[in-house]
Amino acid sequence: MIRNSGSALERRECVRDPGPKEEAGVINRREVLVGGAAAGAALISGCFGRNAQWDCLTEHEARTLAAICDQIVPQDDFPSASQAGAVIFIDLQLARAYRRHRKAYRQGLAAASQLSQSRFGVELAAATPRQQLAIASALQKQQPAFFELVRSHTLQSYYGSPRHGGNRDAVSWRMLGLDEPPLRGRAQYDLTREPHA
Repeated sequence: MIRNSGSALERRECVRDPGPKEEAGVINRREVLVGGAAAGAALISGCFGRNAQWDCLTEHEARTLAAICDQIVPQDDFPSASQAGAVIFIDLQLARAYRRHRKAYRQGLAAASQLSQSRFGVELAAATPRQQLAIASALQKQQPAFFELVRSHTLQSYYGSPRHGGNRDAVSWRMLGLDEPPLRGRAQYDLTREPHA
């Protein structure tokens, strides 16, 4: 059985050495307020195990997701989905606009990890590309709603605006031979051209 990078309960607990004030049973008001604010922020966000790199995903979940995304958009002459920022995009959206999909991602990524471990004895990110494809295909059959969610978000990331965390360096637009689309609200005409007489 694969052990995830930590259950929600494990991720909420921190073990540290008590300071001199705590040993004496004295904790000042500031320590209580700071601790309460941090716990409240973690509960409100619903994303435990946060680190400097990810807003919502754990490191293990991010690696698993990257392996799945790269089977949806693999690397060829252009970067793969994860190389173009798909995991960053999905993580940012799970912390914001896609909050309602957090549970589906947690469960789906755990299922993908467990499937890889039971079939190949390795974590999905460490599996060979052929093994990763087999797991992605199995997920598509066994967990079609989750797979479709990841597929949709991966494609949104790959072909969407880089300002949302995906399509790093406008890679998909370059691949398609497109100029960078204008931002909404920006005038879509060339001010350097002479007006028609």
